[in-house]
Amino acid sequence: MFLIPAASGWNVVRTVPGNGSWDVRAVATLEEAVPLVQGSGELVLGLPVSAVLAQRLRLPTVAPEEFAEMVRIQVEKSLPYPPEEVTTDFELIEQTEEGSVVSVLAVHNEKLSELAEPLLSRGIIPTQVTVYAAQRATTHAAGGRAFLLYREQESLVCIISEEGKLGFTSSLNGADATTLQRDLPQVALGAELQGINTSFPRVLLDESLFDFQDAVQGLFSSRADLMGIETPPAATNLNLLPESWRQRRLDLARQGQWKKRLLIAGGAYAALLLLFGIYIFILRLEAGRLDRRIARDEPDTASVKQTEARWKALSPAIDPRFYPIEILLHIFESLPSPDVQITTYSQSARQIGVDGEARTAALAYEFVDKVKKHPELQMFQFEMTAPRILPNDHAQFRLEGKPK
Repeated sequence: MFLIPAASGWNVVRTVPGNGSWDVRAVATLEEAVPLVQGSGELVLGLPVSAVLAQRLRLPTVAPEEFAEMVRIQVEKSLPYPPEEVTTDFELIEQTEEGSVVSVLAVHNEKLSELAEPLLSRGIIPTQVTVYAAQRATTHAAGGRAFLLYREQESLVCIISEEGKLGFTSSLNGADATTLQRDLPQVALGAELQGINTSFPRVLLDESLFDFQDAVQGLFSSRADLMGIETPPAATNLNLLPESWRQRRLDLARQGQWKKRLLIAGGAYAALLLLFGIYIFILRLEAGRLDRRIARDEPDTASVKQTEARWKALSPAIDPRFYPIEILLHIFESLPSPDVQITTYSQSARQIGVDGEARTAALAYEFVDKVKKHPELQMFQFEMTAPRILPNDHAQFRLEGKPK
């Protein structure tokens, strides 16, 4: 997309969505151009000639790596502003062994910011800042010399193009053919004083200056041809984009990337929340279904539980493993020696009690250990308190067992 000065205001040259053709929209101010260029990733701002300082320099030919520095030094000598307040660029017009001719353009950063304030205040940073005169010269006269005349924001602009580069620029205030015939010879003289040959093979007038065609042809030997608005203008190497604008554009690009990442992260988080909500909803449905099944099966479950409770209550009476004689037999099988005697045995539905006396405490502990390890007594959990030592050094003990 291109934003270029027009006869009164600005022209926005942009592609038409869908078919790829180019469209020109005229606006009075940059404020009106903002909606048209908003969101454009690539914007080339063409400055009017009145906003820049243009010079044609003839310099000695030096090594390529030293040439740019030499141009910078020569430009800084002639600038009316401190170098840090100005952005400059140049194009090479001609280079021979005798010398080089360059076209140098400069713009005051503060004035440029004032001009582009409607764009900058809305975060619209051009990718390139060039000069519309250079765009016109490159588009219509890419080779040789040419004289171009067009209207730029209510001023007549004369430019001399050399090999598609700006060799000379001048603004005229004349608005009629008589004034133009009077002032153009002075423009040609100024160009000749700078060493430019004013015998132009091509003379080009903007189509809006059709009425001036005869007047111009009377001053130049070449026929004056008409040129229209470029759709789009040819690309130029000139770039007067200030460094602060470059940095701000990078910052805005980083902010855009972070916003995009945050949007992606937010979308992913929202998707996770949605999936989690669906998961919770499914769990609640499943829990409700299980609750209904439990409620439906509750009568059968209660009957089974009651039967189980009755069987557990009756198990000591009907399970041979719980018969007192069987348990007592297994206890006697666990006696380590005749020195351990059973004095009392008691049994209930919930507990077994064994009182005894051993010659030593060690024998009592050995007996308890064998009872715990007996394979037929594993349905019980046995515990024994510390034996009581009698006056004759025998150990009196009590063993209690409970169903597991």
